[in-house]
Amino acid sequence: MTPVRCPQRVPRAWSGPFDGVKVGGVIRIAGVLLALAAGAATVPAPPSRPVAYRPPVEPLNLVRPFDAPATPYGPGHRGVDLAVRPGQLVRTAAPGTVTFAGSVAGRGVVVVAHADGVRTEYEPVRAAVHTGTVVAADAVLGRVDGTHGSCAPDRCLHWGARRGTEYFDPLLLLARLGRVRLVPWDGG
Repeated sequence: MTPVRCPQRVPRAWSGPFDGVKVGGVIRIAGVLLALAAGAATVPAPPSRPVAYRPPVEPLNLVRPFDAPATPYGPGHRGVDLAVRPGQLVRTAAPGTVTFAGSVAGRGVVVVAHADGVRTEYEPVRAAVHTGTVVAADAVLGRVDGTHGSCAPDRCLHWGARRGTEYFDPLLLLARLGRVRLVPWDGG
């Protein structure tokens, strides 16, 4: 089989270590893909430091638990829903830096990056912080404002946690609190 010649530069959207490389055929493309797969274009993760976490709202009443999806885009629940009072203050679970504070699909979302590589996500929240804000432990991120999932308006906070692209149960961050008790929820 004769390789196909592609005398074009790598598109700008693919910029990185191979920016401006002439692509001479199938073998060169395979080489680029293998180098990327081997991590040639990855940035090393920063060193991890221990972080103490606390619940973003109190009391901690679980309405809907974490349900890990079987595949990255499969169905599941990538966080937990916590019962709240309308307009209740939402606090950061640990010190960090706000990496996003804005609207996603019509809901207010705040994301905080922590020193251990974990990012915690809070929604629906009317943000009192901006992207780039450094927040101390227990700092107010905003107030519950809006709906999430099947909860009544202003009655649930969705709290998510992920390391890299992997979501995990944020309640695992609170291991020192002991067992979390499920309580009946009437939705109102």
